[in-house]
Amino acid sequence: MITKMTGVLQRVLDDEARIQIGPLEYQVMVPEFVRRNIQDKLGQEITLHITEYLEGNPNQGRMVPRRIGFGAESELEFFELFCTVDKVGVKKALKALGRPIKEIAEAIQRQDHRWLSTLPGVGQATAEKIVATLRKKVTRFSLLPDSGDPAAPAAISGPVLTEVLDALMTLGMNPVEARSRLDKYLASGEPVTTAEDILPKLFHKA
Repeated sequence: MITKMTGVLQRVLDDEARIQIGPLEYQVMVPEFVRRNIQDKLGQEITLHITEYLEGNPNQGRMVPRRIGFGAESELEFFELFCTVDKVGVKKALKALGRPIKEIAEAIQRQDHRWLSTLPGVGQATAEKIVATLRKKVTRFSLLPDSGDPAAPAAISGPVLTEVLDALMTLGMNPVEARSRLDKYLASGEPVTTAEDILPKLFHKA
């Protein structure tokens, strides 16, 4: 089993990276937060921590090996922990990790179902299962250093974020639309203090 790959980053697509190692080019699936971290490193040598799984239907006789890559071993460990939640398999976990794992771990610790339900593919019921399963297991991930991802939106405290998301959904947005609107604003780098300050600016930038 491959546990780490070091090679030249050739391409970054929506949910995968292509790594050149010698004469071979490898496909490595990556979650969104990893994609953001590596997208400006084309042509450079990078190292990814790897886990592998088989995709397909064994009854049909075709199983395709897949590799999933992470920038740090702690990210891989969090992914494997996330996959232990009932009905959250590899593909769903890969899609859900659109935010740095520190942020997700903090949301799990504070039992913020609303925040978790804004992750891709995670509804309210799944968010509740994530909290029930992982709340006592994610402390070390919540203590990791802040993400060095320059494209990641600015930090916002949990209570303020929840208040803003609640307000946007009260106005008719679904959880994913609300989170997308908030992320676009935060990516501008403008300071965030209270929900009352940010809400008018969100609609001004729409």
